[in-house]
Amino acid sequence: MAESTKPAKAALPKSVFEVDVPNHELLKLAYDAFLANSRQASATTKTRGEVRGGGKKPWKQKGTGRARFGSTRNPIWRHGGIVFGPRGNENYSKKLSKTSKHVALRQALTLANQDKKILVSDIKTTGKTAEVAKFLAAKKCSEKDRVLLVVDEKAPELMRATNNLANALLVRAQYLSVYYILNADKIVITPAAVKTVEAWLAKEAK
Repeated sequence: MAESTKPAKAALPKSVFEVDVPNHELLKLAYDAFLANSRQASATTKTRGEVRGGGKKPWKQKGTGRARFGSTRNPIWRHGGIVFGPRGNENYSKKLSKTSKHVALRQALTLANQDKKILVSDIKTTGKTAEVAKFLAAKKCSEKDRVLLVVDEKAPELMRATNNLANALLVRAQYLSVYYILNADKIVITPAAVKTVEAWLAKEAK
């Protein structure tokens, strides 16, 4: 299995992997936006008109001394309808400008580089999971480490080899996100992916 012998710092462009990080506010916004945009509005509740039952008036309108009620499915009753509950059409997405996303990515990559989480290396495999597992072990990535594998293109063999690795996530360089970077304990990026990331993010940094 071939791999790059060049140290990570020599291969990583400073315009992307060594930028100023004044604070973590933008990283927080980008992180939350990723989670919000991934959220599905699957929770739904029923209004009083949708809850089954309640067709019969509980008691007559007058003469009982009790409050007037027309249905046992009134929202203030047990088993009644829900007021202002989720309806399944909520929009939880958060918008972040393209420039802000790119700045946040550069900051996240810089922090990862400062923590020495990034390793530049080719990842070659014939499609066997054991090969990639052995490769990660050689790079001192334990089974508990969450490893982010960043490639320029997803080769079928590499996808097949990493599908059964619970601690490894294979991502194309164009789909990097702050969420993936901050959650990774180790990041293995190929030299081709470094060039892609540099071409993608370095222009705005100048």
